[in-house]
Amino acid sequence: MLRWKTFFTMHEASENIMLFDGVCNLCNGLVRFIIKRDKKGKFRFASLQSLEGQQRLKRFGLVKSEFESFVLISDNKYYLRSTGALKMLRELGGVWKAFYVFILIPRPVRDFLYDQIAKSRYKIFGKRDSCMLPTPELKERFL
Repeated sequence: MLRWKTFFTMHEASENIMLFDGVCNLCNGLVRFIIKRDKKGKFRFASLQSLEGQQRLKRFGLVKSEFESFVLISDNKYYLRSTGALKMLRELGGVWKAFYVFILIPRPVRDFLYDQIAKSRYKIFGKRDSCMLPTPELKERFL
């Protein structure tokens, strides 16, 4: 039987790297959202378009020209689309980990909703001409 404490927690030693579409305003907003709430500095970031991001994708055999999803890398495993987003919220902690209950929804349903947002994100939220550059204070959080 699944225990709720185990369901909502991950071990502390995990490395959490978020690969995101660096020209997407929604993705950049998500990075700022995480940084603001990640008081323990659990997450590090790289754009999918960066050399570091491309190398991480290659390491997992993922398509290097696909920027429709962010990728969460945790404990040498990768998570895509809705699963990655929910695992990220769980690891972020606080009230955000409560959203992990949506993992109980079948992945095809979750990913369908995720894909609808991903397909229209540039139209709704806009697009940058270049990738986000971190401020000097946040530079160590980016790979």
